[in-house]
Amino acid sequence: MRKQKGFSLIELLIVVAIILIIAAIAIPNLLRSKMSANNSAAASTLRTINTSEVTYSTTFPAQGYANGLFALGPPAGGCPATGPTVANACLVDSTIGCAAGVGAGACPKSGFNYYLQSTAAAAPFGDYTATADPITWEGTGNKVYCTQADAVIKSKVGAAASLGAPETAANCKTPATYAPIQ
Repeated sequence: MRKQKGFSLIELLIVVAIILIIAAIAIPNLLRSKMSANNSAAASTLRTINTSEVTYSTTFPAQGYANGLFALGPPAGGCPATGPTVANACLVDSTIGCAAGVGAGACPKSGFNYYLQSTAAAAPFGDYTATADPITWEGTGNKVYCTQADAVIKSKVGAAASLGAPETAANCKTPATYAPIQ
């Protein structure tokens, strides 16, 4: 009889076991790095919202700051050739300036929900609070961020109970609740 060439079943099982051990080590690290990237993207998006708010208040001084994310974004058909308006300033993309971003509605992007609300009931709006919280705690992010007209981005770690709603202006100002990011 001729000797057959190939791998034995034991050898194949050992290779599969090694691959599974490597995957068990690599996958949690991959998920942590994705969560870290989402956290960084959230802070960056809040910086963009701060910059957009300054531009908005400079462009429309009688209005003050925008009172919702939709006011910073484009209308449904895109930015008009006639230029920005108070209702749609075209300062952020349609993902952040989504239709849900009117009032306390959330605009989701990169694993986070974004909120923007004014502290006044009517124009001119003298202050605002922008919030970013993870859609899934410890899945898409592990920090809640907020910022106000002072443009300091603050974070709160271990805040799973406060997801799904915009942060209040008073809580965002409280140093014991939110600390500036480094």
